Amino acid sequence: MKAPLKVSCKFSFFEISDFFNLNVNCYLTDSISFGESPVSMGEAPAFLVDDLQKDLTNGFHLKLKGHETAINIGHNKTYVIAGMENESTSNIEVRIYDKYTDEWVIPIVLGTKPKSSKGHTAVLLDEDKILVIKGNSTSDDCFWFLEVNTAFVREQKKRFETDVVAWSRGVIGEAEIPIVISGPSGVGKGTLISKLMEEFPSMFGFSVSHTTRAPRSKEQNRVHYHFTEHSIMEKDIKDGKFLEFASVHGNLYGTSIEAVEAVTDKGKRCILDIDVQGARSVRGSSLEAIFIFISPPSFEDLEKRLRARGTETEEQIQKRLKNARAEIEQGNSPGHFDCILVNDDLETCYKNLKKLLGLSEGAETPHKLLPESVEIHLEHRVSKIDQKILINCGNSEENSYRNMFLLDLSAIKGGAPGRTRGLNLLTVEPSINGTKMLS
Repeated sequence: MKAPLKVSCKFSFFEISDFFNLNVNCYLTDSISFGESPVSMGEAPAFLVDDLQKDLTNGFHLKLKGHETAINIGHNKTYVIAGMENESTSNIEVRIYDKYTDEWVIPIVLGTKPKSSKGHTAVLLDEDKILVIKGNSTSDDCFWFLEVNTAFVREQKKRFETDVVAWSRGVIGEAEIPIVISGPSGVGKGTLISKLMEEFPSMFGFSVSHTTRAPRSKEQNRVHYHFTEHSIMEKDIKDGKFLEFASVHGNLYGTSIEAVEAVTDKGKRCILDIDVQGARSVRGSSLEAIFIFISPPSFEDLEKRLRARGTETEEQIQKRLKNARAEIEQGNSPGHFDCILVNDDLETCYKNLKKLLGLSEGAETPHKLLPESVEIHLEHRVSKIDQKILINCGNSEENSYRNMFLLDLSAIKGGAPGRTRGLNLLTVEPSINGTKMLS
């Protein structure tokens, strides 16, 4: 991992914290300069202070190849969020100015980076994340959260020993939380999941795991597994992109956050079939889920089921029984699972599983419709009170707004390196005083 880029820059003309609170005009240029010294893009901060007392009340221009916003957090750091000219091929970039060291830092950026747009606004939320609203974008791509001091980011800062930020795409609407089903081999959890998927095909989806082993005959990539390289999966694990993983006979297996999010994006409820150790890893992640443990009526009954299958050698059976004893002990320990279902009779256990999930007998509950997409215009202004953001789209100089939206963030869940869900976007009639809705 490359060390972060640091550029020293002395601000003797003004206090930078005051500068960043301004509404700043942006211009396109191939280079920038500080004082009398021109500098190529990427080498130094994009400031020009030789145009004193022109156009702006304090005389400062910001010249850059693209556009950017700046957010002060605490007393010593300013986060600059920059979009580039070529919005189709470039991502929004982030750099940090540290007033204590008087240096610029290019942080390590985790999560999926948003594509650049022709303009954006940024709003600080709770000192640990920044809401970025992309102009000229539809509502399924315009709301992004830049996490700067969340639990996930703090953990990654310890690992990398440098500044870290993480992106998370905002998703409008509520989503059903995933279901984690665990239990020892032979307990029947696979059969229960198959029955659930067969009876409610449009309501549930199954996450596709990753593995570094070679595909077997008739196995299809992204259907049976996401087949990947060992080095790639190792890096993704280190970057926090996996909910759980394990090494089996030299091959890595795991469930990625993206695999779960992909099911949820389709309006379905994701089911994860993972072992007890994997369930504990998911419990410790940012993913909110319901955890169900399928238990045999007795250890002796489980042994009978394993032997009745007739598919394994005595050595394999003994290994499974050894693992099962440990899993049953952990599964019955308090705090690991929300519910324990005893599979004494398959149909009875399946009926109890459906009851636990709030499913009606014999009738499929339709999956949730995805929210209708709206467009946030390039020209827009934002106002914030608590967890509500008022977005005015239109020409501010003529005081004519074509559209107004109220974005409610009071029920958001999740976060990097996955999605941030639970955003609520309401359309506001232009004739209504939108600021009253913020209170």
